[in-house]
Formats: sequence, structure tokens, C-alpha cells
Amino acid sequence: MAAGFSGHWAFAFGLLGNIVSFMVYLSPIPTFYQIYKKKTSEGFQSVPYVVALFSAMLWIYYALLKSNATLIITINSVGCFIETIYICFYLFYAPKKERVQTLKLLFLLTVCGFGFIVLSTHFLVKASLQANAVGWICLVFSLCVFIAPLCIVRKVVRTKSVEYMPFLLSLFLTLSAVMWFFYGFLIKDYNIAIPNVLGFSFGVLQMALYVKYRNVGKMSEQKLPSDNIPNHIIVLEDGKISELTEQIIDIVKISALSRPDKVPAISQMNSSGAEASQIQNSPVKSQV
Repeated sequence: MAAGFSGHWAFAFGLLGNIVSFMVYLSPIPTFYQIYKKKTSEGFQSVPYVVALFSAMLWIYYALLKSNATLIITINSVGCFIETIYICFYLFYAPKKERVQTLKLLFLLTVCGFGFIVLSTHFLVKASLQANAVGWICLVFSLCVFIAPLCIVRKVVRTKSVEYMPFLLSLFLTLSAVMWFFYGFLIKDYNIAIPNVLGFSFGVLQMALYVKYRNVGKMSEQKLPSDNIPNHIIVLEDGKISELTEQIIDIVKISALSRPDKVPAISQMNSSGAEASQIQNSPVKSQV
């Protein structure tokens, strides 16, 4: 009776986990809309999408080795499909250098890394222990993925800006961690439950930082009213320009009396000033 009751709750949390995780997979759509408008993916990173694809592939392989893990297969199959679309979209608009780097990373993780894990666990591990071995690999990799947002947290604390940490994404990641933790706990699969404890902790930390720093950027962007800033504009009439020029020349002459070696420069200034007045009074001719 208790097993059936926990089984129903596990299915409920797994179903909710599928729904919330699906929302998480859709969260990068605004980013790719910006790429579509700019017609270039320059300035954006492809690493999160390649890593997400590799993680989904690992969890599918783990679920296939277990029994009664349909909910893990469904959401990660959807994740593989969505992340593949994201990567193809990124490659289509990426500059040559970023395209080459993305293809190298994609080959390294999804072909070499995943292929090595499948072959090594299939041929070097007993069939009864393969699920546990792959489960530990998924656990360690998931912990690394959950630790990755620490760089974003550090940037938020340093800049006191939440521009690069959307609140909705942090909220959905936290909810997803809660759902999958209870799912793994109820089915007694701690390879699923343990990483999501860390994911929940970092999700709560990110939302707390968002609440703390969300108004700091707005306060720094406030400016003084333009009416309080005096505007001093000096307007010189045509007759005043020559008088101002003569006054400057007189000042230079007086300062040059103590240094006769600068007298040629004064005469040069006088001649250049005369030439300038001639140029000013001469008509402008267009050059073809």
C-alpha cells in the first residue's frame, strides 16, 4: 500500500518535473530571437547548449539501463531535440571561428565523450553494475552543471547587476530541482536526488541575489534633471572675432618679451593670422 502510494507521488513529481524542465528548455528562445534579428550569433556562447545536449544523452542512456524510467526518457528526448535545434540555429548564424569551435566541442562531447562512456561501461563493467556506473557519471556531471552558475553569481555580486541572471530562469531551475529531487527520493534513486539538492540551493541563492540587486541598476541609471544643468553658450559676432584674435596676439607678445627666442614664432603667428583673415575674406570655391 505504501509502495503504491509513493509510486503515485513519484509519478506526479516526475510529470511535474517534465513540465517544468520543458519550460527550462524553452527559456533560451529570447536569446535566439536576438540572434535572428542580428543575423549573427557573435557575442553568444554555444557551450551551454552543447553541454545540455550531452547531459540529456547521458540521462537517456542511464534510463535505458534502468527499469521503469519512462519519465526520464521522455523529457531528455525532448531536450535532445530542442538542444539540437538550438545548436543548428547557432551554427547557421555563427562566424567561422565560433562555428569551428562549436563543432569541435560538439564532436568532443557527443561523439568522443559519450561514445567512450557507452563502450567502456558496456565492455568493461558487468551488466548488473552498468546502471550504477552510468548513474555515478550522471551524478558527477550534473553536479558540475549545477556548479557552473557560480560564475554568474560572482558576476552579479561584483557588478551589483542582475542583467545576466533572469529571474524566471532561476525560478524554473529551482522548481525543476525540487520536482526531480522528490521524484528521485520517492523511487530511491539517489543519482537523481542528490544533484538536485545542490541545484535547489543555487536556485534559491540566485533568486535571493535577484531580489537584493534588482533595483540597484535602476538607481544608478537615475540622472539629474536637465533643468538644473546650466548651459553656457558663448556667441561671438563677426566683429568680435578679429578683436579677440588681436587680444590673444598681444598676450603672446607680452609673454615673449621675457624670452626673445620665441619672437620668430610671434611673427609667424602674425603672418598666419593675416593669412587666416585673407582666407576668411576670400570666397569659397568648390573643387571638382
